[in-house]
Amino acid sequence: MYEKALFFPAGDQALVVELGETVSPEINRRVHDLTLAIEDQDIPGVIDLVPTYRSLLVQYDPSQISIHELQASVLEVEEGLAERATEEPRVVHIPTLYGDEHGPDLEFVAEHAGLTPEEVVSIHSGTDYLVYMMGFTPGFPYLGGLSDRLATPRLATPRVETPSGSVGIAGSQTGVYPAASPGGWRLIGRTPLMLFDPKREPPSMLSAGDFVRFVPLTDEDEYSGIQDLVQQGEYQVTAERKR
Repeated sequence: MYEKALFFPAGDQALVVELGETVSPEINRRVHDLTLAIEDQDIPGVIDLVPTYRSLLVQYDPSQISIHELQASVLEVEEGLAERATEEPRVVHIPTLYGDEHGPDLEFVAEHAGLTPEEVVSIHSGTDYLVYMMGFTPGFPYLGGLSDRLATPRLATPRVETPSGSVGIAGSQTGVYPAASPGGWRLIGRTPLMLFDPKREPPSMLSAGDFVRFVPLTDEDEYSGIQDLVQQGEYQVTAERKR
């Protein structure tokens, strides 16, 4: 982690604020703390903030603030982070039915890892995964913390359509597809939750800086019951503060 942020122009309306050289939970935590602090400061001319693994993209209106003024404001906010009280991040529970039609690649992942499918489920659901950043499609979480034992190569040929809610593994990453889309991840399960709903406020269930905990469901009936509640707008997502 750098002692002070580094700044790089990104065109004439954006500034990259880089906080470190490597991908790590500590640097990523600082990215999100800085994001929240800048939001609270309501700096004139700042249009949008996009946190990534180890940097923050600040979009701004150059007619309201110069890049030098923006840089000075961000540095001032960064210097005050140590005195800023922050909440512990959320841990959002994602109920997931593993295997069978919802996780057609579970057997492959198990065979590749030299494990049983049950062991894969136990390991995968036994970790709280940090949401490093959002992207790819709206609501898609880039999660960190997958066990090396479960690292599995992508499909040689991507699927034309991956169902919404699919939980997959690709290399050393795991994630959830918020909408049906093409994809080459190895699918091990599916959640009945809607990670992204444009009619909801906020539309995305997850935010960068959250943690995700996959909670195994016992059978199709439990999956369908939650799915019905979600469709009726009656399902209450379980979330707790990280300890």
